[in-house]
Amino acid sequence: MAKDTVRYPDEVVEEIDTLVQDGMFESKSEFYRFSAEYVLTLVNPDHDVKTFNYDEIKTELDISDADHGKALGTDGGTFFLDAVITVRKQGLRGNYEAAERFIDTHYDATDQECIILEELLGTYRNGPE
Repeated sequence: MAKDTVRYPDEVVEEIDTLVQDGMFESKSEFYRFSAEYVLTLVNPDHDVKTFNYDEIKTELDISDADHGKALGTDGGTFFLDAVITVRKQGLRGNYEAAERFIDTHYDATDQECIILEELLGTYRNGPE
């Protein structure tokens, strides 16, 4: 087994210490191993978990498949693909104002993602050229 040294903010370490003291994890090492494996399964659903008692710990933490899916999102963890789908759906239906409201309530006008979504909406509003 490899050993790796990682620095964490003091506040994060304090939270982890509390979880260990409360008995949620046997040790800090167990917490770090579980956390790393959990994130790897979020990023790659085919990841082969090696951590001992991973499923047991996940069950004890009451992380359901639905919770796991929410943590990941439909596009690997970001909101943007969901936003593209929403804007596309509204654009196809001619609900341009609804799409604009969605964009305006979720993005700052100067965000790169906002600009892309506005361009996408414009393709539906202007139709084929």
